[in-house]
Amino acid sequence: MATVDLACSVPNNVGLREKPGLRKSLEWFDVEFRKWWFDCGPAGIRDNEIYLRTPVGVDPGGWAQYAFVPLSQYRWGVFQAPAKPGRVALFGAIAGQPVWQTLPQEHRDYIRKLLVTQGDTEPGSVEQSRQLALTAPSLYDLRNLLQFSVEEGRHLWAVVHLLFEHFGADRHEDAQGLLARRSGSVGNPRILDAFNNPLQDWLSYFMWCFLADRDGKYQLLSVSDSAFEPLARSTRFMLYEEAHHMFIGHDGLRRVIQRTIDLMREHETDDVAPHGGINLSTVQRYFNFWAPRIYDLFGSDESVRAADAFCAGIKGRVNESNCDEHVRLEGTVSIERRVPGRSGEFEVVEVPVKDALNGVMRQAYLHEVTQLMSRWNKLLSQAGIGFELRLPSQRFNRRFGAYADQRFSPAGDPVDEAVFEARRGEWLPTGAERAYLRAVQQPVRARGLLAGWLAPPTRGINDMPALDFDYVRF
Repeated sequence: MATVDLACSVPNNVGLREKPGLRKSLEWFDVEFRKWWFDCGPAGIRDNEIYLRTPVGVDPGGWAQYAFVPLSQYRWGVFQAPAKPGRVALFGAIAGQPVWQTLPQEHRDYIRKLLVTQGDTEPGSVEQSRQLALTAPSLYDLRNLLQFSVEEGRHLWAVVHLLFEHFGADRHEDAQGLLARRSGSVGNPRILDAFNNPLQDWLSYFMWCFLADRDGKYQLLSVSDSAFEPLARSTRFMLYEEAHHMFIGHDGLRRVIQRTIDLMREHETDDVAPHGGINLSTVQRYFNFWAPRIYDLFGSDESVRAADAFCAGIKGRVNESNCDEHVRLEGTVSIERRVPGRSGEFEVVEVPVKDALNGVMRQAYLHEVTQLMSRWNKLLSQAGIGFELRLPSQRFNRRFGAYADQRFSPAGDPVDEAVFEARRGEWLPTGAERAYLRAVQQPVRARGLLAGWLAPPTRGINDMPALDFDYVRF
């Protein structure tokens, strides 16, 4: 296992000192990346010192240190999880064969597209959330946003490193493309539609971290046992950092809901907006807006491409090592298909598991998210509040897949266009709600203080005080 070289121009544990050509390419990328960062990174934060977690090792038990770092001097780098000597392919037609250290020619196009698509999501997340640095509800929350941003940036570095090391003449072109596209751009948008929606308020940001970064976890887990060993090792390291992003979302939403409960009790009303809170109905409508965009990220339930990637040993199921059989994938699963020639009608069919791997992954994701949401519903129940937050149906407001361009209610019932438009304000965030959130979410940058629309965190970062600590120095 290569040791971590923090003295190299690019911090790494992949032996860049012995690879001068690769190091030079990454040094070029560092210059280009910083140009992008200063244009598209967190707004209003440049030379401030931030209390950040930074990798210094590759052992999951002690891989990072906490320290104040001037954001303009932050050093991104390339880190991979420790190699497993003698590792063999876990799944697909090559199960039991030695994993690849270099790419077989027949899989280069697929893996390059996989890397470019994954890499494109990382700067997309930073661009979507950049304006939120101006309206953070506390120094604690601002620090978490900045930690999220630098780690999304490092995940881009992980992808670019794989492109530089394992692909040829197009590697710089691919890297430039990852920096040239812009979230929400009309002419040059991010590849996946979900990453072209700006996060204009902190409720959306918490939703994004809770829902989209959890999808990111599932996508990383699906290649964490890949036969392409450098990809597997890179994604396993990325998962260390992804866990904190999901925590930001889950705990952030808990704090919003807890504050709403407190205001509802204090003022004996369901409408806490006049008291600076966020109504539960608003939270539900935001779930209805964001969840369908995340559902789309899993792709179509049936996918020949996903089946081929499994057979090749490139992309498996989530936690593939926990499954009983890794080759034939015998058995079937139920999915919905459109009935040919009958608009708006669907039928349930049984298809082989190998042909529905995207759907299998989405169902595992939905089960996890539903279980986590049950914790918030328990809080509401214990407070005597007869309201339950729910994920919308997989049919609702989809843009891709079998349900695209069809109208359904959040419960999944078919409706016509007129009904959908008439109830849009009941099901999806209204312009007035969005404006209210932007108005109420004023920045709080004083040590020990917190905005009034969410509860305080229960613990701070790295055993520091939750609020009475200068996580970001102004």
